Formats: sequence, structure tokens, C-alpha cells
Amino acid sequence: MNTFRFFWNTHKWVGISAATFLLLLSITGFLLLLKKDFAWIQPPTQKGAPGQVADFLSLDDAWQNVLAEKHPAFAAEDDLDRVDVRPAKRVYKFRSKHDHAEIQVDAVTGAVLSTATRESDFIESLHDGSWIGEPVHAYVMPLVAICVVFLVFSGLWLWLEPHVKRYRRKRRDAKRAAA
Repeated sequence: MNTFRFFWNTHKWVGISAATFLLLLSITGFLLLLKKDFAWIQPPTQKGAPGQVADFLSLDDAWQNVLAEKHPAFAAEDDLDRVDVRPAKRVYKFRSKHDHAEIQVDAVTGAVLSTATRESDFIESLHDGSWIGEPVHAYVMPLVAICVVFLVFSGLWLWLEPHVKRYRRKRRDAKRAAA
């Protein structure tokens, strides 16, 4: 009964300790799964004017069009986090380091197609723990993953051990009755 009690107590306290993070991971993971289906989570990728990759504006020209928008999250080149190129839709997606801002530019004409906030980036930072802080992202979230693995195996043990004991007791009683 010692192992059962040990697993019962540790399973209970690990579960209670990890519950908040598991709830956060579940909710944010669910929202991230649906991000392409809801524009409020992630703005849909616009479609640019017809043309070939050879017709695309240079990134510098497209960047100048972003700067012309006078968006506070895109005031200088240092504000730029990344540029996604979507050749099939003929769009450049400029993403800022600030406020999860995104500006989509037609890769052929240079017209600004969309200015929006990517809530999915914020949800992802909650999901991976980086919003709370780098130590949470680097140490706590991997620990939560280990806790989940422990909860699975200790839960299986807690379910299986009474069945094993019952089986052994029946076998032992059958041997005694036969003797």
C-alpha cells in the first residue's frame, strides 16, 4: 500500500500544482488551433494583384509603403520583426516587434491591403509562457510537460494497482481453496 499512497499523494499535489498551467495551455492551444478560422485571432491573408514572382516589388519598395502608413508600430527598420512572403497570394506580411501589429502589402502593386493586430501572437506567448517571462518559458513550461507525463503514468498506476491486487487476491484465494 506504500506505493499506492505515494502515487496518490504525489498525483494529487502535482495535479493541483500544474492545473493552472494545464488550463492555460488547453485554452490557448484550442484558440491557436482555430486561429485561421477567426479573423479576430489572426487576420486573414489578403490576395494581391495578379502577377508572377518576377513582377514583385523589392522588399525595400514595399517597406517604404509600410513606412508611409505612419503606423506607430512601424516607425523604423528596428521595429520590424519579420517579413513573410506569400508568393501564391502575392503578398508581403510585415510584422512588428511591437503590439503584435501586421501590415500586408500587395507584392505586385505595393498597395497596403491590410493593417491589423495579430492576437494569435499574444495567445502564443501565453501558450509558451514567454509572456510571463523568459524563466517561465525556459524552465516552468518544460517542467509542466514533465508533470503531465508523470500524471499520466501515476494515474495509470492508481487505476491499475487495485486491479492487480484484486487479481492476486483471487488467485491466492483460489489456491487456498484448492489446497
